Amino acid sequence: MSTSDMDDSESPFWFRRKPRQNNTMKITDIQTFGVNLGDGNHIFVKVISDEHLHGTGEAYRVGPDAAVEQTVHYLKDWLIGEDPTRIEHLWRIMYNGSRFPGGSILNAAISGIELALWDLKGKAHGVPVYQLLGGRCRDRIRLYRGIGGNTPQAAADSARDAVRQGFTAVKMQPMPPEHDKLPWGRVLRESKERVEAVRRAVGEDVDIALDPHAQLLETVRSLELAEVVKPIRPLFYEEPLRPENVAAMASLHEKIGMPIATGEANYTKYEFRDIIAARAADILQPDLLLCGGLLEAKKIAAMAEAHNLAMAPHNPMGPVSTAVSAHFSISTPNFLILEYTIDSEGPARNLLLKTFPYKEGYLEVPDTPGLGIELNDRAFAGQPLKTWRRQLVVEADGNIGYQ
Repeated sequence: MSTSDMDDSESPFWFRRKPRQNNTMKITDIQTFGVNLGDGNHIFVKVISDEHLHGTGEAYRVGPDAAVEQTVHYLKDWLIGEDPTRIEHLWRIMYNGSRFPGGSILNAAISGIELALWDLKGKAHGVPVYQLLGGRCRDRIRLYRGIGGNTPQAAADSARDAVRQGFTAVKMQPMPPEHDKLPWGRVLRESKERVEAVRRAVGEDVDIALDPHAQLLETVRSLELAEVVKPIRPLFYEEPLRPENVAAMASLHEKIGMPIATGEANYTKYEFRDIIAARAADILQPDLLLCGGLLEAKKIAAMAEAHNLAMAPHNPMGPVSTAVSAHFSISTPNFLILEYTIDSEGPARNLLLKTFPYKEGYLEVPDTPGLGIELNDRAFAGQPLKTWRRQLVVEADGNIGYQ
């Protein structure tokens, strides 16, 4: 017999649903919408209450995305009948109630549900979510845009386009395409040419962040790369090493002489505690669709603030993620800058009925209750999840490198 077939007298104690008390609102359903809009998979989450209110969230795509969606449904049975406004309590049901500390699949599912709970709670109270997180620390949110370009000239042109769109900061991969197949001396030489071309294109007053995408294994190589790009004064040097070895990142941080940013592949206060304790970074980059949600990100930010560290949320997933990150960013004192893709561009441009105002490199957060978003269901009808995996990096000798 499955747990869904049991009545409360037969259910194990951890599964029994609490009776409704004091006429509080309760969760009646949690729905998922796994879609692919041409920009990758999205797992949207909708929490529905018995008071005709719902909240919308999104879980991060970690690769086995059908597993993330099914994990949301697994957790749903734990939450039906609970008060959706008790967000900390429900988070602990999901996280503490799991058999082992979660990895990317579980934490993405928890994050998607938690974000939808905040949207629902804001609507229930008639206030934007940032008001529930302490209110505004700032009036608008500074943004940066990722740029492309396989050659120095193409990267420079991409950076100029971003500046014309109003951005005051950009982020780029410093290493050339297929750097894993090139002699290391050539990688350093071409990396220097790339970043210098972008600096010349945008001038001295535009910040340039660098992101080697955790594709370097050896600490000394990351340090050598840092030395050749340091003259452009990067805003930060993101994931200069693989994230598994915090001690190696800390060793690099002691020597590098520029801000290190990391955190997109990490989750919960527990992993970020280790990064902070090791003094491995200056800027933390949790993704709110993965790290455990909004409240977990606020806890990470509080720890970071106490250690003189800044926050720059990872945000490549589109307008739902942007809305979530915006409420975090506008209410967090040690926020630095937010990754951003213009919502009017790309396959996800019709995903929301209304997007947040963007102007001259900054994002504004409206006073709409909840997260201020509503999904346009017609935009993703008939576009289910697709099987996805990252393209392997095959080095010159056939070894599988890091991507």
